[in-house]
Amino acid sequence: MNQRTTPLQSIDTLGAMALDAPGGQPSVTPPADATVAAIASQFPANWLVIRNGKASDVAAQLPGLNVALTQDVLSIQVPAQLVHDGIVGLLFIDDTENGAGMSHARVVIELQAGSAVNIIEYHSTIGNAMHHAHCAMELSLAAGARCNFIRFQDRQTQHDQTGSLTATLDMDSQLHHTAFDLGGNVVRNELNIKLAGAGAMTCLYGLFMAGGDQHVENHSRVDHLVGPASSEQEYRGIAAGASRCVWRGVAVVHRGADGTNASQANHNLLLSAAAIIDATPQLEIYADDVKASHGTTFGGLDQNALFYLRTRGLDDAAARRLLIGAHAGKIVARSPLPALQARISEIVAQRVATLIAEEAP
Repeated sequence: MNQRTTPLQSIDTLGAMALDAPGGQPSVTPPADATVAAIASQFPANWLVIRNGKASDVAAQLPGLNVALTQDVLSIQVPAQLVHDGIVGLLFIDDTENGAGMSHARVVIELQAGSAVNIIEYHSTIGNAMHHAHCAMELSLAAGARCNFIRFQDRQTQHDQTGSLTATLDMDSQLHHTAFDLGGNVVRNELNIKLAGAGAMTCLYGLFMAGGDQHVENHSRVDHLVGPASSEQEYRGIAAGASRCVWRGVAVVHRGADGTNASQANHNLLLSAAAIIDATPQLEIYADDVKASHGTTFGGLDQNALFYLRTRGLDDAAARRLLIGAHAGKIVARSPLPALQARISEIVAQRVATLIAEEAP
């Protein structure tokens, strides 16, 4: 199928046309449901909707960007020297109201030299049937390009998701990536970043929160192929119930990548005796003149801090909310898109309250 450039318009008038007709031709489907509209209204972004693995033919206004849609791939290109105003939203939503299903999506994003773009990738689901979703994201940053990227996963807890982001950074390019995992049943995310040009820099931050029987994994790897270049990884976990979470962060400094600066940090809160978090920071260094560090911490809530807050008039639940919220807030504050921080903070606070309620006697 030949590649087509997609005409774009506001999600407010989305009457979504999906590529689900024979031959991949657009067919009119009902207007976006209330969940899509609610998400779009909460976050100030120009949204492209990928529903049940199929990208909408009618989407948001993305001035200056080249957006192409084939049957299998959504491609976004940011032209050289273009600094795109606003936020590009990629909304992955799966509808299970008509039964169990599976969806696959692939997105390719290319930033040409000197360009800049802000992106939010949001995953959600409708309905109670079982579902598995997979999303493969490919990102390339040419010399001097800059990308601020948030991934937000808030699926229902009977839905599984696997996803990957592979990114290559050329000389003096920058990628700031922050991930939030709040929902899902079995979730696995993989980040593979290649620093291929001198002066490249990436910051990878993440917050995962799990309760009940959730299983959430985050695997991040940064390959320092040349130097000087820098990477920072910080992930924080909160686990309640009988949930299990995994974080594995790897930084590989290849031979000849002198001048590398690589750091890793992982901090975790266990809210129940049955919850498990496995954490593995890993450094592999094959070069000289390298600055590197890594570490991880585990623990429950500080009982002295809880006692102090209760002496100040807070009940137990409010004190727990405050301490857990402070732990999570460290990652929310690192979010590279300030316009979204307030709403993300609200959603995280709601999830904190849910986890506390699960642990109530």
